[in-house]
Amino acid sequence: MNQKEIWCVVNPSVGLPLFLGAVAATSLIVHGAVLANTDWIAAYWQGGKSEKVAMAPANAAEMPATLVANASPAK
Repeated sequence: MNQKEIWCVVNPSVGLPLFLGAVAATSLIVHGAVLANTDWIAAYWQGGKSEKVAMAPANAAEMPATLVANASPAK
């Protein structure tokens, strides 16, 4: 514990609750900001949209070269 001298200045019965309260308050503020500033949370809570998802090819060789990232055309 490299900060042991702090308890000579601040009593642990005061410092620990302040520290833990600050961590809890920061966590609530960050989570609130995420909930307020994202648009996908409301859709997630509503269950989202029911969409059919296309199955991906089982083998990468079946995928056209235009869909493969950084693919060069076959020679």
